[in-house]
Amino acid sequence: MGTSVQMTPLCGVYSENPLCYLLSIDGFNFLMDCGWNDLFDPNLLQPLSRVSSKVDAVLLSHPDILHLGALPYAMKHLGLTAPVYATEPVYRLGLLTMYDHYLSRRECSDFDLFSLDDIDAVFQNVTRLTYSQNYHLTDKGEGIVIAPHVAGHLLGGTVWKITKDGEDVIYAVDFNHRKERHLNGTVLESFVRPAVLITDAFNALNNQLYKRQRDQEFIDAILKALNADGNVLLPVDTAGRALELILILEHYWSQQHLSFPIYFLTNVATSTIDYVKSFLEWMSDSIAKSFEHTRDNAFLLRHVNLIINRDEFEKTAEIPKVVLASMDSLEVGFSHDIFVEWATDARNLVLFTQKGQFGTLARMLQVDPPPKAVKVTLSKRVPLVGDELIAYEEEQNRIKKEAALKASLSREEELKASHGSDTNAPDPMEVDASTSYVSSGSGLRSAGHLDVFIDGFTPSTSVFPMFPFFETTAEWDDYGEVINPDDYIIKEEDRDQASMQILHGDLDIKIEEGSARLLLDLTPSKVASTELTVQVKCGLTYMDFEGRSDGRSVKSIIAHVAPLKLVLVHGSAEATEHLKQHCAKHVCPHVYAPQIEETIDVTSDLCAYKVQLSERLMIDCMCTDIGDYEIAWVDGEVGKTDDMLTLLPLPSAPLPHKSVLIGDLKLADFKQFLASQGVQVEFAAGALRCGEHITLRKISDASQKGGSGPQQILIEGPLTEEYYKIRKYLYSQFYLL
Repeated sequence: MGTSVQMTPLCGVYSENPLCYLLSIDGFNFLMDCGWNDLFDPNLLQPLSRVSSKVDAVLLSHPDILHLGALPYAMKHLGLTAPVYATEPVYRLGLLTMYDHYLSRRECSDFDLFSLDDIDAVFQNVTRLTYSQNYHLTDKGEGIVIAPHVAGHLLGGTVWKITKDGEDVIYAVDFNHRKERHLNGTVLESFVRPAVLITDAFNALNNQLYKRQRDQEFIDAILKALNADGNVLLPVDTAGRALELILILEHYWSQQHLSFPIYFLTNVATSTIDYVKSFLEWMSDSIAKSFEHTRDNAFLLRHVNLIINRDEFEKTAEIPKVVLASMDSLEVGFSHDIFVEWATDARNLVLFTQKGQFGTLARMLQVDPPPKAVKVTLSKRVPLVGDELIAYEEEQNRIKKEAALKASLSREEELKASHGSDTNAPDPMEVDASTSYVSSGSGLRSAGHLDVFIDGFTPSTSVFPMFPFFETTAEWDDYGEVINPDDYIIKEEDRDQASMQILHGDLDIKIEEGSARLLLDLTPSKVASTELTVQVKCGLTYMDFEGRSDGRSVKSIIAHVAPLKLVLVHGSAEATEHLKQHCAKHVCPHVYAPQIEETIDVTSDLCAYKVQLSERLMIDCMCTDIGDYEIAWVDGEVGKTDDMLTLLPLPSAPLPHKSVLIGDLKLADFKQFLASQGVQVEFAAGALRCGEHITLRKISDASQKGGSGPQQILIEGPLTEEYYKIRKYLYSQFYLL
């Protein structure tokens, strides 16, 4: 039978919640994304907590909070221990995204769901892959091959192809077919007839403007506010769609020689751009070619200034400016504080480029009509002073004394155990506690080996008074002195210092001094919060720069891919049902849209068998090279050899077979080839007119959706010398078998 495939949504179906799905292929469990929202609501992760221990591998598709935000929490609290796979940009930019969220949360709350060490622990174990790299799993996943492909939504964004026994399972969420300034479009259309396609319905009901019109409206809205002496705030993510916006602004400012300042404000802005500069091979072809010819790096920014703390931003000139600030939800971070400050001025503009998550301030401001006033909480971490500082220091001293006491007792117990195991060691001097008098302020303990008491000390009559001394005798074996492995374990404080060195050394992440103090716990502090009502007088505008294919394109791409079975996730209930009905009618009859924790079986109806080729059959094969492969026509019969299905030669000579042409002809490419051969050629009414009398038409089987059936190329014209010449050129475009 076919490869067994089951899929269970854990979050992100019939809603716009974060993405997280359990995909089981022949008993091997993949966790497809592990997202969280900007509110960090643990209730969303309850379904994940019930299956996290069963996960065998985690595949990450994009470097934003919706696709990987829950990883640190899941590995710390939910028992997730599986290896993680991602592309290099998803690894690097995802790490920066988590740092930015952590620092933003710590600045305004006592955030303790995960720590910086938890983030480091997750990303240090990520296996990084390149696009189109086939990675063969081992052990339990033997026979399964995973490969990342271009998604086109975020830098390094991935469409995952999982192959087992010749059947493909495609996981493609948040893809974009459009080529943008810094990204190529998705390659999803290159996959034809996969066994299962898992995709999202997020934009199924949305249609987009043309790119040039959208970009112009974006620039016009910004310039209108700036020319009216207003400021423009763009709430953005840390290292995702913000990159496209930066390039748009950088290009237009250079083209028009504008002087309005632009600021990119996140806790890791400098590190983000530094890394992006080194990811040119992951970007669009135009950026790569420009760098090859002129050595001009698109992210060598001349008009966008990078700022990593609020103090530096407040020192900027009081003139109209554009600020791209994290977070895009307006819940926390620099964008939240700047919005509160600028919202009361009618000259200012808040321009949203992404749909806000449900329950966030950004989503509240995107409704039509927007609210005239909103309640917000301003929180800031401030140093402790006065009685609070004294109480904090006393508590810390008490904790340190308890820790020291515990460590001392532990050492003494170890010492006792080591001497107890040495039969040749002299007995330690015993002190009779009943005849020893210790003052209450001496600080000595009445357990373990005690110091000699000066006042009231009465030694045993069997020994002379002396200070306690124990001679440690080393144990030896055939290989030398026996060592204690615990002596070589890195201490906790050394590990913390190493983590901080990794933070500031290997990653070279620049963060504000206040955040650094939070991480190192150098200054006792607390969070001071103030609730206030903000009158929203500024302009509020939403423009779609999310970088996802719109509804019309999604339907066209799915129809072209023509999967045998289709699973829809991540989208509103209305959008999911709309796309489900459309695909069931026009794409394939097997369309699924499961609920949370509903397991669906999407096992292929095809039967697959493993057959080995016998040596006698291989000797007679005439193989033809096709790219990286060799193919041959084989006539044989199936038999059994050592309980294995084996393809054996026929007992009699096989009948000759018809010639088979292998390849995929595109008329546009063939037109260029004929022109290079000196043939006059042009398109006319969907056909290729060659010379004066010959016409080529490409006909596909209408019963095969997506054009996956065998191609038929019709040559029309009189049997002249020109006809045979064109036919010869046509045959040269195929492999003959």
